[in-house]
Amino acid sequence: MHAWPASEVPALPGQGRDLRIHDTATGGLVTLDPGPVARIYVCGITPYDATHMGHAATYNAFDLVQRVWLDTKRQVHYVQNVTDVDDPLLERAERDGVDWVALAEKETTLFREDMTALRMLPPRHYIGAVEAIPGIVPLVERLRELGAAYELEGDIYFSVESDPHFGEVSGLDAAAMRLLSAERGGDPDRPGKKNPLDPMLWMAAREGEPSWDGGSLGRGRPGWHIECVAIALDHLGMTFDVQGGGSDLAFPHHEMGASHAQVLTGEFPMAKAYVHAGMVALDGEKMSKSKGNLVFVSRLRQDGVDPAAIRLALLSHHYRADWEWTDQVLRDAQERLTRWRAAVSRPDGPPAEPLVEEIREALSNDLDAPAALAAVDRWAALQQDQGGTDTGAPGVASRAVDALLGVAL
Repeated sequence: MHAWPASEVPALPGQGRDLRIHDTATGGLVTLDPGPVARIYVCGITPYDATHMGHAATYNAFDLVQRVWLDTKRQVHYVQNVTDVDDPLLERAERDGVDWVALAEKETTLFREDMTALRMLPPRHYIGAVEAIPGIVPLVERLRELGAAYELEGDIYFSVESDPHFGEVSGLDAAAMRLLSAERGGDPDRPGKKNPLDPMLWMAAREGEPSWDGGSLGRGRPGWHIECVAIALDHLGMTFDVQGGGSDLAFPHHEMGASHAQVLTGEFPMAKAYVHAGMVALDGEKMSKSKGNLVFVSRLRQDGVDPAAIRLALLSHHYRADWEWTDQVLRDAQERLTRWRAAVSRPDGPPAEPLVEEIREALSNDLDAPAALAAVDRWAALQQDQGGTDTGAPGVASRAVDALLGVAL
């Protein structure tokens, strides 16, 4: 599976700062010090509908992580998956009377277009669950050999009790985990499971559903969590720098994935930091496909909204915050974009090197994009009120906003 084209990231004077970011597992800020190549895995979409603002906010957060690292002169090895076979996709295809493969391909193509328009840097490896199946089967077989997996009516489950570190990613107690498991794709009430929280590794073939050769597992398809583990281990190895996604993935997805990987390898932890973006709401409820309360990136683009304004709307909220999308949020972003473009279009202005350092400082401090935007606002206001004599300043400011915030002026 191919990703989307990369936009050029302008070079800036000086060098960026190491990133301090909130780690869900420890509950505090950690300073990441990757080697020459920073490694990040971000969980991708289940392609049964178009990219909405919740998706865009999440991928924007981890795009900023990449930009901070690139500014420190590191390379970035970014991996993202596509869950191109899963119950929601199959259910949507059946509801709409379309082929599930065609639906997945259509929505994945639209996602690529949205990411390109928003200037999100693409992953080095963009991997679908279906193409990862040959690598998933041996991992499930290995877990079974280790005594960490068991069969129940043809399905294979992972035993969460096989990992002494289970629960350390989310920090939740068993009761909270059980509630979230039921809400987020688990089956805690299925009779015969050793532990209600045990997640499925391999689902035996069901009539009318797609299935693949699972070797000794029999025909079937992979569970949700082992899919990402197989892709991450294959392309990044253990103890990579950041495992990222929306806050609703901390449990069960990232919790279960960490346990799978730690039992498989005997190493700990799977990732140095578990980083989670907040949820975006509309009309007081979390924006989600199941609720249907969605604002689509593609629809805004079709309506003539500049993607740079969409990106500024996302950047105006801290990545960890839960916030609500409104027409006013978009209007504020459009007005800000107009002001910034007017400021960098002038032939000279106040020095912009201090602005570059302010943006760097803000982003290195847990991706504080609102503080970075405020710094650009101050520079643009000074440009408007007083101007300046530095003929290179508008170009430096424009390149900094592009390189660090992903907004083309």
